[in-house]
Amino acid sequence: MAVNLRNKLHHDNFVIYEKAGSIGGTWRENTYPGCGSDVPGHWYCLSTEPNPYWERYYITQPEIRAYWEEIYRKHDLASRTVFNTRVKLVEWDEENGVHNLTLEDVMSGQTIQTQAEVVIQAVGFFTTPMYPDIPGKEKFTGPLWHSSQWRHDVDLKGMAVGVVGNGCSATQFIPAIAAEPYYSGHQLLSHPTMDRNEEWAKWAFAHVPFLMYTYRSFMMITGDLLWNIFLANSPLSTVFKKILTWYMRRTAPAKYHDNLIPTYPPGCKRLILDSNYLATLHQPNTGDKISLDAIIFGTGFYLAKRDVDFRGIGGHTLKHCFESEGGYYGTVFPGFPNLFTIVGPNSASAHASLIFIIETQVDYILKLMKPIINGKAKSLEVTQKATTYYNTWIQKRMASTIFLSCFSYYRGDNRTSAKNVATFPGMISLYWWITRKPRWNDFKVVGGEQWFYQRRKVALTNYALVGLMVSVVGYNFSVLWKLVPGLKERLLSG
Repeated sequence: MAVNLRNKLHHDNFVIYEKAGSIGGTWRENTYPGCGSDVPGHWYCLSTEPNPYWERYYITQPEIRAYWEEIYRKHDLASRTVFNTRVKLVEWDEENGVHNLTLEDVMSGQTIQTQAEVVIQAVGFFTTPMYPDIPGKEKFTGPLWHSSQWRHDVDLKGMAVGVVGNGCSATQFIPAIAAEPYYSGHQLLSHPTMDRNEEWAKWAFAHVPFLMYTYRSFMMITGDLLWNIFLANSPLSTVFKKILTWYMRRTAPAKYHDNLIPTYPPGCKRLILDSNYLATLHQPNTGDKISLDAIIFGTGFYLAKRDVDFRGIGGHTLKHCFESEGGYYGTVFPGFPNLFTIVGPNSASAHASLIFIIETQVDYILKLMKPIINGKAKSLEVTQKATTYYNTWIQKRMASTIFLSCFSYYRGDNRTSAKNVATFPGMISLYWWITRKPRWNDFKVVGGEQWFYQRRKVALTNYALVGLMVSVVGYNFSVLWKLVPGLKERLLSG
């Protein structure tokens, strides 16, 4: 977002608030052994900043963090960043048309007040760890932690370790900590050697024109075509389930089949890349009922629960919007002028790169922000009518999918909501298409009525010109149809 504010809108008057002491987000916080992306590296990076030198097909956490740090340095964003500062409250001041921000210096505890005309929330989904409510958990005296807060000071060698959860994180770190001998330091990854990118491939991606972009496009198109597996009663979903069931029966110990193999359709919960997790269950040091020395929770995150409290017109909270109706394109919300969200409700993808979704949203937000930055409008707010219409369309599409066939984090913080609040029910190419340009009639514009009227006038003029051209062409063709002898017979006869 920051890079594009500079490059596309030529705007440098912005501040990035980061509660930690460095950048990196989820790839800074998650440092558990085996941590990496389950999306191919060449698809999990910015289209404007491709990296031909990824070491692996599925890239590791150190590589990903280094990639973002290099982009941060390349574009000199340090001068616009305030570290160790937590945003506690963002509240819209309707009278003055600004957001009042309450900040906290996490080092000193000092409270700071400031204002901003526009606020962009880029917090992300996976920030607040979720711990299950297990009776007696508080009585455990050994080390206990969440996978996103890995205890590198604890040497697990020789310990009996209990792992709660078997989602994306757990299936990555379990093979690593179960390896013999276990290396308790940073990054033991168990991906096979064949996962490494060959040197000739790196050279080709770096030097052959358009090769990397062609490869990325191929990955996007083929991945998007798999969207049909998420449709209820889809033949492709049925075939996919049989393939996955066959793989799990072939790979996992037979005694775990009943507990491991889901009864719900594949994709209802997040699909998991097998990082030797199933094979690890055959090892003699896994699966026993024993007294534990340490417990690790790989139990995911809250989606709606955030550290930041957002309040809009009339004191409405953004958390309520997340958990109730949702937003508009997962980006803006009625009652919250000049507030934009990256990866909001129903904007994530269950089958493709989140980076593509983020780039799509950033481009859309820039188009909405442009009149504000250029001084042609003071504030912009999506209407309730447009939001209701959009979410009705979302839920209608969602009803034909498999996303409500099981309990999952897609269904909010209690996992049992009647709605999927996370994923977009369609191909990512469809999401790109509907966000490619703003529908300005869906917004209330304050301080830019003249600009809005001018845009509408231009749009109506263009529509009128197109209509006139179609009428002229149609009229001329009808005249020819009547005047030219035999034209009708020749055209109809081919």
